[in-house]
Amino acid sequence: MSTLLHEPAPDFGQPIAVLKHCHGRIRKQLGTLERMLSHLPEHGADEQARQAASAVLKYFDKAAHLHHEDEEQDLIPMLRAVAQGEDAATLQALAPVILQDHKDMDALWQDLHEQLNLIAEGGASTLSAGAVQRFVQRYTSHMEREESVIAPMAMRLFSPEQMARLGEAMQRRRGIDAGAETQAPAVGQAVADLRKDYGQASLNEDDVLDDPMQQFTQWFEQALKAEVNEPNAMSVATVSSEGRPSSRIVLVKQFDARGFTWYTNYDSKKAQDLRDNKFAALLFFWSELERQVRIEGRVERTSDDESDRYFRSRPLKSRLSAIASHQSAPIASRAALEENYETVARQAGEDPQRPANWGGFRLIPERIEFWQGRRSRFHDRIVYERQADGSWTRQRLQP
Repeated sequence: MSTLLHEPAPDFGQPIAVLKHCHGRIRKQLGTLERMLSHLPEHGADEQARQAASAVLKYFDKAAHLHHEDEEQDLIPMLRAVAQGEDAATLQALAPVILQDHKDMDALWQDLHEQLNLIAEGGASTLSAGAVQRFVQRYTSHMEREESVIAPMAMRLFSPEQMARLGEAMQRRRGIDAGAETQAPAVGQAVADLRKDYGQASLNEDDVLDDPMQQFTQWFEQALKAEVNEPNAMSVATVSSEGRPSSRIVLVKQFDARGFTWYTNYDSKKAQDLRDNKFAALLFFWSELERQVRIEGRVERTSDDESDRYFRSRPLKSRLSAIASHQSAPIASRAALEENYETVARQAGEDPQRPANWGGFRLIPERIEFWQGRRSRFHDRIVYERQADGSWTRQRLQP
């Protein structure tokens, strides 16, 4: 189980894109809630469960209400001021539903809040499936209404000036300086001149833990607390049988003493590379903390049972997408892709089974390097290397 955080947000010059981005963050937190239902009975309130509960609490306690206020105080009143005819009638019918949704979702959240607090503190390991399902269903239907009606209406009706006004209001609500957010870099600035001096922290041999996986866990927890954008996003680099490297961003779904696990289509480009060359490299980059972690090792498939458990924990639409998409294969159009999805959705029902060509990979680390940015490019680098007996050595590298 892994706690998913948000992708880098668009700037507030695109306020509707920001609202949709908020929906993406909400969906990821809802997915975490659903995964906790299957994780807790098997593992209890372990470290992963506590981290997941804390992340969900943090988002819905501190961020979700801002999205509601964006709609109640700015978006809907601005639409009411410009909507006419059919748009006005649609808004008159839908706006009260959206406002009532906010009240209902707040009430449903209170049902979950106490349970999640206890899990986060390690004091309980149960979560009401009914409460989670009601919360997820209400939020999902609410977001679908907004995405299908409200967002397209705003895109049609708002002038650039109105969009700017909406974005500025959203920034103020979040305590962001609009001038700093929208200030453009100098035109023609050379790429070679784009540099940032680092200086937040240092990394010393005496500070790091003996076990690199424990050290990674410590850094990952700090990234969560710092609200790093997608701390679980990592680059996976593979090499083909012809010796050609390629890389892509995926989300790590689990990390423990065994290694780092992610899931994909076994017919994808990265899977084909791994059939020919079992070695790969991972890279986590947490710019907010001026840190990166480089990991190299051998990759193996997860067991069918482990892949089945994770597949069942995914939202239904994500499972259907995994079945419908022949990852990396060409297709004629987006319409054809969506037609494949609709066909699978009709045939698969509410509990689709994991396809045989979809599952997990786990990289078993042999080398892990922790990099901490320092001033004047005099960075700290400490590398761990696994020995034949399974123990780890560590040493400092020059920047």
